[in-house]
Amino acid sequence: MTASANPLRLSTADDGFEAAFRARLFWSGAADAAIEQRVSEILADVQQRGDAAVLEYTERFDGVRAPSMAQLELDPDTLKAAFHQIPKPQREALLFAADRIRSYHQAQKQACGESWSYRDAEGTLLGQKVTPLDRVGIYVPGGKAAYPSSVLMNAIPAHVAGVQQIVMVVPTPAIKGRGDGLGERNPLVLAAAHVAGVSRVFTIGGAQAVGALAYGTATVPKVDKITGPGNAYVAAAKRRVFGTVGIDMIAGPSEILVLADGSTPPDWVAMDLFSQAEHDEMAQSILLCPDAAYIDRVQAEIDRLLPSMARRDIIASSLNGRGVLVHTRSMEEACAISNQVAPEHLEVSSRDPHHWEPLLHHAGAIFLGAFTSESLGDYCAGPNHVLPTGATARFSSPLGVYDFQKRSSLIEVSAAGAQSLGRVASVLARGEGLQAHALAAEMRLT
Repeated sequence: MTASANPLRLSTADDGFEAAFRARLFWSGAADAAIEQRVSEILADVQQRGDAAVLEYTERFDGVRAPSMAQLELDPDTLKAAFHQIPKPQREALLFAADRIRSYHQAQKQACGESWSYRDAEGTLLGQKVTPLDRVGIYVPGGKAAYPSSVLMNAIPAHVAGVQQIVMVVPTPAIKGRGDGLGERNPLVLAAAHVAGVSRVFTIGGAQAVGALAYGTATVPKVDKITGPGNAYVAAAKRRVFGTVGIDMIAGPSEILVLADGSTPPDWVAMDLFSQAEHDEMAQSILLCPDAAYIDRVQAEIDRLLPSMARRDIIASSLNGRGVLVHTRSMEEACAISNQVAPEHLEVSSRDPHHWEPLLHHAGAIFLGAFTSESLGDYCAGPNHVLPTGATARFSSPLGVYDFQKRSSLIEVSAAGAQSLGRVASVLARGEGLQAHALAAEMRLT
């Protein structure tokens, strides 16, 4: 039986719209208790036994049996060989995408990632020193699909930030019937690591890989921060090791929201909704449009295009379970609803997207105009595709150079500054009952 997709149809003019829409948006990010317990046990074991535990779990979960971690680390020559092994169009695409991603993040670094200082009227120097993290770990999903784009998006901004060592982990589940016991090492992923300047690569995954990066083992170096997406076990592990190391975010299912005025070909919009729905059954695709007839045309294109999609069952499940097509009173109302949703990907598919962009305050990435498909941002536009999900765009930002830097305040007080600042500090310190603080400031008064 051919899969069919019928996203929920709503109108903002209907009674009960708010409740129905909120119910559709709801997604519980709470990890299953059994997953949390298992992850806790794995992390504790990796922290205690190091490499031995990582090897044991890699065999258990990925079917990869290695006598030592040395067999699970790939040297630079292997990555370079993978780059030359892949077809020329793939090599050229990787280099093109990497160049655009690098250029964007270099501009980002110049805009917000440089040190600065100034002196006040009394000669006191105040400023900020920006320095890169020493070592970061990037998690790249593996298994059923390959994600070279995730390698580029995580490693390149770290490289631009000045991180000296980038350690990549990627699971490579064993292939049935292959006698060497090694997993599937995707050449395109390894080639991307070569292009992005990754320092070390370990073919391990899951909670055990997160634990190895967070705590360090005899072979895997301890990192300062872990970035990159993964399954529920990876997300739970990142949540638990936060504090021991930094993390980028806890990502939920992928999301797209399309604001349409009815001027874009409806098959384009239908395919853009598919582009997120095909990720997994929990992905969410939303269309907001003031033209009811246009929404009907988009639904007709969904019906027409779905049978030809390789991942049609996943798309159908996603659209049936979490998709929604909303008829709004106006584009202004659609913008207001979008701000409430704070989507990961926001497409403004209209004749004049710059007219509506000032009204949009919360989104991981905003794609302006009919020609700007979200998929271009996923691969090669330049900005990072690691974006906040689950309405966290209200307070979170895309992965960027700033995630791989830290800031230290600079203070150099002049003799004159010590007089004015010292008197104020003394008053406040004594008001707090901290005598030593006050005396330390007072001793510098003349």
